[in-house]
Amino acid sequence: MKRFIAICKIELRLFTRDFFSFFFALVFPVLMLLLFGGIFGNTPIYEGADVTMMDICVPAYSVMVIGVTGLMSLPLTLSGYKEKKIYKRFDATPVGKKSIMLAQVLVNLIMTLIGILILLIIGKLLYHVQIKGTFISLCVSMSFSIAALFSMGFLFTAIGQDLKSTTLLCYLFYFVMLFLSGATMPDMLFPDTIKKISDCLPMTYAVDLMQGVFAGDSLGLHRTELLILGVLTVICTAVGAILYRRKDWT
Repeated sequence: MKRFIAICKIELRLFTRDFFSFFFALVFPVLMLLLFGGIFGNTPIYEGADVTMMDICVPAYSVMVIGVTGLMSLPLTLSGYKEKKIYKRFDATPVGKKSIMLAQVLVNLIMTLIGILILLIIGKLLYHVQIKGTFISLCVSMSFSIAALFSMGFLFTAIGQDLKSTTLLCYLFYFVMLFLSGATMPDMLFPDTIKKISDCLPMTYAVDLMQGVFAGDSLGLHRTELLILGVLTVICTAVGAILYRRKDWT
């Protein structure tokens, strides 16, 4: 256990030194919140509504944080370690490569929660963001969203033959989903054509789930989102595990 904790501390330190991961997970979502907060403020999403633009932006930006850690930071770090033969070195020690992989997942999970917490604090202090959902429903929605996007990142690492191909997959899927899922701009502003494309993207269902729960919806009203994210998690994890067994990770 002490070895694993030591590895986690090292990985956490490395995460904070990685400008891309640190900036886009902890800083960029806050900048987006301040930008759209300066534009819309506490304006209702429609006349007479008790939900403001910031009430739907904060949960959407929370999914943005999950996307950065799950689809960019985690898979690219794992792929880079593979290419540098770091796993081979760990396999020659009592620690083993599984420990460093689990440490990476844990570190990215911790940074995800920190990023979401920062958004919630700033949103509450500056824009009086309302969180009407229960603590349990919030935890469940975040867990499903994190599991789905992290499993996708795991699959990308398994598919990629090297760091370059994995980077291409991660960048392509992340930025397409980032801008077309409602994670950056509310999907109510999308034209019909873009909305149809958005409905095909996994991140869209994470955004819809988080926004619904923040607005006070029960989980029962979001069975479709939960089902899609759950099935995606199982499929990506299973396929990724199969591909890992077939590939030489040494």
